[in-house]
Amino acid sequence: MRGWSLARRLLVPQLLIVTVLVVGGAALAWSDVAERARESGAAKATTLARAVADAPSVVGAVSGPDPTATLQPYTNLLIADTGIDFVTIMSTAGIRYTHPNPAMIGGRFLGNTADALAGRSLVETYTGTLGPSVRAVVPVFGQDHRVIALVSAGVRLTAISAEVGARVVALLGIALVALVVGLVGSVLIAGRLRRRTGGLAPDQLTRVIEHHEAILHAVREGLILLDRDSRVTLCNDGVRSLLDLPPDPEGHRIDKVGLPPELVERVLAGEDMRDELHLTATRVLVVNSSAVRFDGRVLGTVITLRDRTDLQELTGELDTMRGFAESLRSQAHEAANRLHTVVSLVELGRNREAVEFATEELELAQRLTDQVVAAVSEPVLAALLLGKASDAAERGVELIVEPDTDVPAELPICARDLVTILGNLIDNAVDAAVEGGRRPEVRVAARVDGRELVLRISDTGPGLVAGQAAFARGWSTKEDGRGLGLALVGQAVRRAGGVIEVGQGPGAVFTVRVPV
Repeated sequence: MRGWSLARRLLVPQLLIVTVLVVGGAALAWSDVAERARESGAAKATTLARAVADAPSVVGAVSGPDPTATLQPYTNLLIADTGIDFVTIMSTAGIRYTHPNPAMIGGRFLGNTADALAGRSLVETYTGTLGPSVRAVVPVFGQDHRVIALVSAGVRLTAISAEVGARVVALLGIALVALVVGLVGSVLIAGRLRRRTGGLAPDQLTRVIEHHEAILHAVREGLILLDRDSRVTLCNDGVRSLLDLPPDPEGHRIDKVGLPPELVERVLAGEDMRDELHLTATRVLVVNSSAVRFDGRVLGTVITLRDRTDLQELTGELDTMRGFAESLRSQAHEAANRLHTVVSLVELGRNREAVEFATEELELAQRLTDQVVAAVSEPVLAALLLGKASDAAERGVELIVEPDTDVPAELPICARDLVTILGNLIDNAVDAAVEGGRRPEVRVAARVDGRELVLRISDTGPGLVAGQAAFARGWSTKEDGRGLGLALVGQAVRRAGGVIEVGQGPGAVFTVRVPV
């Protein structure tokens, strides 16, 4: 049995149980039928014997000179009409007046008569002249209520056995049908179970379940399984760590467990997803989903989620660093042009003009650097502002750091989130200022106000009317559905426990407040 599948291990006990139940039930039914047949014969014999004993003709005949002449034809007629095997009328001494075999008339009755002589009826199983029988012996009372004769009526056991046999044939047929139905049902159930379990043995199923649980809990990616009604049937530890799910999400519809609305909308629409980006309050998720089909039927949906938050932030930082590198190359190019100009002035003997030109360029380049370094003690923020200022200048936009900017070295927000917030907001402000036309400029203010770090970025662009909807994934003024920068800004602000406000000045005004 060790190598047997689970279906076979269940089938064999089922077959044994069904067989034992059917055979046992048939045996009990046989016994019950036999007992009922004996009871039926005894009741029939008793009823007939009492009817004979109460008949006035019988009472008169047993008191006459020749009872046999009157009673023998009468009992023969009763036996023929009722199907009883014998009716014997006898004296109180047990001498037969009647008998199915006339040769036995005048002989002594074989059986117990004491109860009948005492005025009581008796039912017994006894072997007499006709063989074993179930018989009743009742008294015949005279006019003074004395016992004047006895009547015995009975049914032979061979007749009862024949009746039982007729009933048992039908009983055995029913038992056989029940056995066949039970066996066929067990085989069908076992076959279905075999298909469901893949013919695996219990120890193999145990290993599969153990491996299944181990993989589900070990894999970092989130996994959600849905049934055909979009109800959660399984979610692993990866999902619980990525999403703020309720304690028992199993059994709930997908739109009731706190997933992003746009993700829920795509899942309920039945659309397959391939490496799609979806945003939660604090994370960037890469989502894949596909319907599970079997024999042309949709059984459910499998959803996998990977955390791309760190990767997205690193990508943002990389873009910022690339921006810095581009700014440095631009500055190097401009510096080379200015140096060539100074060298050319010296070669032409215009030393005074060369000194004035070089001094003016140095003052112009140093002014913003001194302003930023003096106001911003956080080195990442200072480097970011200087790089964005050079990039903006290259695009013809003036980046102005407000005079009241004052940022300490210790900030209530990590440098990575700070780069995400300011980098994206300044880039969007520069784009908007370029679109705004005349005298494009971007203003940046950063300071600690009470118990809050306040960052404000404004531009001279056309403004923004989307409000908080601008922080949804896919929103963009370019209307290409690829907007992600402001969504990442919203995530970074929420991670720091802050809020972001959108207002209108000459253009758009973004105000970020992060508690200290």
